[in-house]
Amino acid sequence: MKILVLNCGSSSAKYMVYDWDKKEIMCKGIVERVTIGGSFCVHEVTGRDPFKMEKECPTHKEAVQLIMELLVSPEHGVLKSVNEISAVGHRVLHGGAGVTQSVKVTDEVIQAFKDAIPLGPLHNPGNILGIEAAREAMPDVPQMAMIDTAWGMTMEAPQYVYAVPYEWYEKYHIRRYGFHGTSHLYLAKRCAVLLGKDPFETNLITLHIGNGASTSAVKNGVCFDTSMGVTPQEGLVMGTRAGDHDATLNFYIMKKEGYTPDDMNNIINKKSGLLGITGKHADLRDVMEAMEQGDERSKLAFEMECYRLKKYIGSYFAALEGKVDAIVWSAGAGEMSPPLRAHVMDGLEFLGIKYDPEKNKVARTRNQESDISAPDSRVKIFVVPTDEEEVIVEDVVALLEDRYDVHTNFTYAFQDPAYENRMRNEELAKQLQKKPEIAKAKAVIPGQPN
Repeated sequence: MKILVLNCGSSSAKYMVYDWDKKEIMCKGIVERVTIGGSFCVHEVTGRDPFKMEKECPTHKEAVQLIMELLVSPEHGVLKSVNEISAVGHRVLHGGAGVTQSVKVTDEVIQAFKDAIPLGPLHNPGNILGIEAAREAMPDVPQMAMIDTAWGMTMEAPQYVYAVPYEWYEKYHIRRYGFHGTSHLYLAKRCAVLLGKDPFETNLITLHIGNGASTSAVKNGVCFDTSMGVTPQEGLVMGTRAGDHDATLNFYIMKKEGYTPDDMNNIINKKSGLLGITGKHADLRDVMEAMEQGDERSKLAFEMECYRLKKYIGSYFAALEGKVDAIVWSAGAGEMSPPLRAHVMDGLEFLGIKYDPEKNKVARTRNQESDISAPDSRVKIFVVPTDEEEVIVEDVVALLEDRYDVHTNFTYAFQDPAYENRMRNEELAKQLQKKPEIAKAKAVIPGQPN
């Protein structure tokens, strides 16, 4: 049984083909810079060197078409035909109030995703295009959807209800949903393994920091609070999203500039964040490069992102009453930007958060779970490559076999201390040959003192 996973983000399309019978990743990859120009795909077949292909993808439909071409390519593919695929699993940002857990895709389910586009304007359109493109290419193959908001369903009313007229919650289901849920779920389950603890006795602060960014307070293994809200707009400073700000300023600027509500929604989602501050850069890598060249607005944007992160760590530390087992960094910048991590964690020693500068510096790989804690840090600090695709694969198979359940009643394969991501280990071995200093960022051995 071969499962195709599609994870279409706001500007990317990640994919993986997994052989469930052999428990092996056949290939995986990512199409980057979708919708923003300069699109390219890095395609990795297990046991082979990565292959990069440049091709413009103005929408996610073209990105999915490119992926399908690569999967059956005589030179770079792993399938003779798309008919070998048993099911497709899609990550979907927002299902509204009606779809809050993994489901089999139907026309009604797709309509629910379309109805939720105003709540997920950057992601839902790409998610839907990915589903529709896959259905068109494989009309007889079951399509499954994993919902990003499922993780936040364990929050209680004081955390998810907004201090606005309560009838809005009753009539329109206005509440904190939270996003990046599949990632936060994976991080919470994996870190319980790394700590050698029962997942439901583990408290964490998980940080998913990419172009979109969120953090989650994990209490006793479930979501207690999370930074994103009824939409992914709330919370941290992101690539193009404003995050936390006084809502009244939106109305003020609308009156001053004559903007419509749709205009303002577009601005705070697509023209704010790092892009809004710098005027030209939405990617943290570009921001940091410009900062190093002396660009003051890029420096300001970097400082703002770090400060917002530090505030959330502090507030969640208080929300968890100081009982935090680990801080967990993940996603693009979280995994690959030592300067970001250092700038955020500097000054948090009073909370028992103390990192090792050398370990942090070399923990710059997406293929190794690293412990960058200082020896005397009371709180563990992990850098963990997130693996939403692993979660999606297991949910897809469980749905196919009619044994799916919510994560509080379900045990994933990656919760086994003996679990190993074979492709990740192969890629890490290659990296260690080229850059042996990576080994200094101590790899975590599940269940053992680190």
